[in-house]
Amino acid sequence: MTKATIGLTAVHRRYVPYSHAHYAGNLVDGAYVLGLFGDVATEVCIQADGDEGLFASYSDVQFLQPLRAGDVVEVKATISRVGNRSRELEFVATVVCRGRTDLSESAAEVLAEPLVITRATGTVVVPVA
Repeated sequence: MTKATIGLTAVHRRYVPYSHAHYAGNLVDGAYVLGLFGDVATEVCIQADGDEGLFASYSDVQFLQPLRAGDVVEVKATISRVGNRSRELEFVATVVCRGRTDLSESAAEVLAEPLVITRATGTVVVPVA
């Protein structure tokens, strides 16, 4: 029996290591965040339907701010629509801590307000219960 309900949410946090910097300025590519969205979507499917589900599509992705190596990023997925086998999810990625290499090599700070870096809408599908 499905527990899929609108508003069901999963949240993951991850430190972004410097080995993931892909561009000048320690920037990390947008695909990194999409991978994290896939991970948190999997947890939502497990909680809602007892199955990992499959990611079917993104209908919208907005890269709003950069992700940098040394950041702690939080990704959240929330069910916004429930179909027979499909679930529409709203995703948001925020930076909650940021490296401060301008102060020292290992300096970092907790941000007073999380910085929204990416928003997306996607659809997952799960087996028929």
